[in-house]
Amino acid sequence: MEAQSFSVKRAEVEFHNFASLGEPERAIAVYAEENQRRGALIRNHLGFMSPLSPFLEIGANAGHTSYMLANEFGADGFALDISSDALRYGGVLLDRWGLSRSPVRVAGDAANLPFHDNSLRFVMAFQMLSQFMDIEKVFVEVKRVLAPGGVFLFAEEPLRRLLSLRLYRTPYYDRMKPWERKLYDWGLLGYVALDVIGAEQEENFGIRQNHSMYLSDWRRLISKHFAANEYEIFVPERGWGERVVKRAAIALDPHRSTWRAARLLGGTLAAACRKHGECSEFASVGKFESFLRCPDCAGRLTRGAADLLQCDCGYKAPNEGGVYTLLPSAERAELYPGDRSDAIDFCLPGHEARLLGGFYDLEGVFGNRYRWIGARASAKLTPVKSGRHRLRIRGHAHERSFEFGQPVSVEVLANGANLGRTVIERPGLFIYEADLPDAAEYRIDVNAAPVWTAPPDDRSFTVNLSMVRLV
Repeated sequence: MEAQSFSVKRAEVEFHNFASLGEPERAIAVYAEENQRRGALIRNHLGFMSPLSPFLEIGANAGHTSYMLANEFGADGFALDISSDALRYGGVLLDRWGLSRSPVRVAGDAANLPFHDNSLRFVMAFQMLSQFMDIEKVFVEVKRVLAPGGVFLFAEEPLRRLLSLRLYRTPYYDRMKPWERKLYDWGLLGYVALDVIGAEQEENFGIRQNHSMYLSDWRRLISKHFAANEYEIFVPERGWGERVVKRAAIALDPHRSTWRAARLLGGTLAAACRKHGECSEFASVGKFESFLRCPDCAGRLTRGAADLLQCDCGYKAPNEGGVYTLLPSAERAELYPGDRSDAIDFCLPGHEARLLGGFYDLEGVFGNRYRWIGARASAKLTPVKSGRHRLRIRGHAHERSFEFGQPVSVEVLANGANLGRTVIERPGLFIYEADLPDAAEYRIDVNAAPVWTAPPDDRSFTVNLSMVRLV
């Protein structure tokens, strides 16, 4: 089993691109709350984990927790995410939070870390292991880069619950229907949910999530790869439906622990895991390139006067807005195509040349750049590679669209041929994908309904779009 398919990596890059700081005030408030919770967790286990330098955070998103570790704990290290844009946008936090220290930011793959063996003392990961179908491959990679005696801290990972009918994927609270919110408030929704509440949004985007791990599965995996560990378990109490079962399970547990409650109701797990052996001295992170290895040949990287990382095999990674993208060459070319004729990325200024009509002015910030459309809009795409192509459209359906009591409909045509229609039942992000017939160029027409207005604005709206591309 591959740890993560290429299509999921592409979805991760796209998702973090717009979600990391697309709504700055909301995102920064969330990051501050997460750092408060994660900082408390680190302090709880500091005696087990210390010292923390050099550190690596994998799945860092905007890097906010790495900034916290660098400034509140005085640690030196790296923030890694597969989305270079998310890491780049995270630089805003330095000014907003008045920070003086920053991690080295690296775009890379958690299942193929661009770091030398035994090079790090501390690795941390929050809410990211469950995005890999083979979680053990990430464990193996983390263990490889950890020095003997080093510690891997992961947290906020979902525990599969035993008490559930697993009927369907449920959305986040703000996208729930009234009856779903009532069940949630009563603590009953988890008894019918397929997996973690809210997983529906990421799944619809193309991100595959692994929620198959019971508490016993996590324990076996940790024991297999690490010599010592410390745990923290959080079991939810969403209303009386979960509160009653949780309290009964704790009362019946011979040690009055939450382990039995976690088995029944799920929750989240945090674990600090120590690699066998004793830590040695480490070089300063000031020469950070000495920790990194080439993602193509695993050779050493050097850093030149132009702040360019390069390898004898010919691999090069420039400093682009404070981020070094260290992905294998073939993946980097596909995940970051730039301004190409087969992609309309509304974050790139060259996209206007491929818009034919029906799009309103550009709006949004930090990766969440989009254009509203009315009842229809058109664009052109020209393939840059031979072979079969698939159309991928990313958009958003506003809550105003649902005031008519009917779902949102999006119909797409390519060169006049109808590719099909998607029906959107809830407000929020949506992805449309369809196979395309062979052609030298494509005219893409998007028809959407219902149409609504927002006086005093005299424009007519349906949905907004943020990407149209061939994959």
